[in-house]
Amino acid sequence: MTGPQNDFARTSANVLLVGGGHAHVAVLADWTRRGIPKGARAVLLTPEPTLRYSGMVPGWLAGQHGIGDGLVDLAALAVRAGVELVLDRCRALDPEARVVTTAEGREVAFGIASFDTGGVGRGAALLGKDPRIVEVRPIGAFVERLAGLRASRQGLARVVIAGGGAGGVELAFGLRNLAGAEPRPVVTLATGTVGLLPGFADSVRRRVAKALARQGIALVEADAAFERGTLVAGGQSLEPVDLVIAATGSAAPGWVRASGIATDAGGFLSVDAHHRSPSHPHIFAAGDVAARTDRPLAHAGVHAVFAGPVLAANLRQALAGEAPQAAYYPRWNNLYLINTGDGSAILSYGPLSAQGSWVLALKHAIDKAWIAKYAALARGA
Repeated sequence: MTGPQNDFARTSANVLLVGGGHAHVAVLADWTRRGIPKGARAVLLTPEPTLRYSGMVPGWLAGQHGIGDGLVDLAALAVRAGVELVLDRCRALDPEARVVTTAEGREVAFGIASFDTGGVGRGAALLGKDPRIVEVRPIGAFVERLAGLRASRQGLARVVIAGGGAGGVELAFGLRNLAGAEPRPVVTLATGTVGLLPGFADSVRRRVAKALARQGIALVEADAAFERGTLVAGGQSLEPVDLVIAATGSAAPGWVRASGIATDAGGFLSVDAHHRSPSHPHIFAAGDVAARTDRPLAHAGVHAVFAGPVLAANLRQALAGEAPQAAYYPRWNNLYLINTGDGSAILSYGPLSAQGSWVLALKHAIDKAWIAKYAALARGA
């Protein structure tokens, strides 16, 4: 049976996909094109019937995309691939018994499992508890929260973004250029002591810093934290603040370490170059939930996208009883296109940088092509 199923206490699968992230979308695409390996019974366990592509969220804030433009229809892809869809989330894993327990208490037994659930937000852990904090992860819930605030026209007048990576920078630009907002939100970007865009070339950081200053976005290169209900950074108050967006990176879900499977020091599921667990070779993982044992790999969507076809190939081999052969080795550098929200974007590729409306046009073309590819598969085109 295919399609959403939520009325069972226990089910089983030859192969279980846990999470509907960027890598598993590529697996579904492979199974749609080539068929499920050897007619295996497959289940996709994920809380939402769609995947929201995070790269288009800043553009949506700035009015460059509609709210539905960045969605991949996981439910339709599952039907096309012949995969049973279970709308629930992973709560626990028993890698020895080969069972996943869901948040609603259901059990899914598996022969081989692959995890692409993403990480969890860590804003409260780093900033302190406060009702004004909104976690970027999971991205779907984040967009729903911001859409509600936009509709009510409340809570977006004064915004602080905590986190100076590419995601935090783009959100700062998107909110400063928030479509339909008059006046535009007052935005502060608190990068933490690591500074603006750590790991990027100096030329990119200079371009971004100039764009922030030109748009009136305050830059505070210090750690933000709540002290007695007041948000401070670098010894100064950032109040008044309506909303604090935690773009502070990903933490590992607690169920990973609790399962007893091999993890790194941060509790992320350890995998080798084939994206297979070194302690439990019948388990694979990719995306933010995983950590490579052979090399450091940033938790960035680009790596999940490139790991997807590798994961698809290795799952096919594992289901055939063969040793996985495909490996994902990152390029020497990756292309980043940072949307500045004002009709322009900044290109970063290693030491190279560029800026202009043509960069934004390139970003839109790449993003829309990625979405369109899976939309065509979902339609059967």
